Amino acid sequence: MYNSDAEGIDALVTKYKILNQEIGKVIIGQEEVVKKVLISIFSKGHCLLVGVPGLAKTLLVNTIADVLGLSFNRIQFTPDLMPSDIIGAEILDDSRNFKFIKGPLFSNIILADEINRTPPKTQAALLEAMQERSVTTAGQNFKLEAPFFVLATQNPIEQEGTYPLPEAQLDRFMFNVWVDYPTYEEELAIVKATTSNKKTDLKMVVTGEEIIYFQNLIRKMPVADNVVEYAVKLNLKTRPNTPDAPDVIKKFVTWGAGPRASQYLIIGAKCHAALNGKYSPDIEDVKAVAEPILRHRLVRNYMAEAEGYTIEKIIDSIL
Repeated sequence: MYNSDAEGIDALVTKYKILNQEIGKVIIGQEEVVKKVLISIFSKGHCLLVGVPGLAKTLLVNTIADVLGLSFNRIQFTPDLMPSDIIGAEILDDSRNFKFIKGPLFSNIILADEINRTPPKTQAALLEAMQERSVTTAGQNFKLEAPFFVLATQNPIEQEGTYPLPEAQLDRFMFNVWVDYPTYEEELAIVKATTSNKKTDLKMVVTGEEIIYFQNLIRKMPVADNVVEYAVKLNLKTRPNTPDAPDVIKKFVTWGAGPRASQYLIIGAKCHAALNGKYSPDIEDVKAVAEPILRHRLVRNYMAEAEGYTIEKIIDSIL
């Protein structure tokens, strides 16, 4: 597609700038959230967005799907949602043969809205799709079309009638991104933009083929040994039973992050470096992606909750 890897990275930087401009026509503020979602797409990862209702999480995903030129499906997760509702089901056709009708999961970008509202059985069906990028039904395996990317949302305030995501499923998400309230100026701009009849036309910036090319390009990026060592040591520090664990971890954390976090720290650092025009990541790139990668992988104990010690504060202390 490009003559050299360096040329490919330069093209990615240009595309990333245009992507931000296009997304900014619809999404006001939330630059960090947009950046993290795009990093997870180009890193071939999945993303969990946590935020109260009304912060344009669904609109954000919709907008990103439009500018990336990908097919998009939104699945509203509810307590009565069955695995067949998302995977698809076999039906008898006119000639009395069984025929598989694909469900909404067969798309490039899946918005799993309020993922913690559905029972574990349906969560497990999504889990296979996220990990294997394929689904199994009635003894048949169906590959999902690449690129495949799950963006799930979770409401942190209403926990009644929800099914908390198991650690195994949380670990499948590359990033846990906190979506915060807009600032006063941003909210002013949002209200002005959404209460008029102005229509915004978005142009497609990156095709599915280009995304796959950039995903492979990022994996090929060279990384210095000291950067890999820093990422692994940082991850080891999160485990309270290791000799390297600092006092804050031993005191406030029950479980640390597994090896998948180390992998994501390096892939995320590579992508962060590439989007900033660098041909190889450094320790600063690892630090830039550490919080959303580690946030959902550390389990605080009761002492941390009692003393008001947040996960973010714990991660900052080991950085």
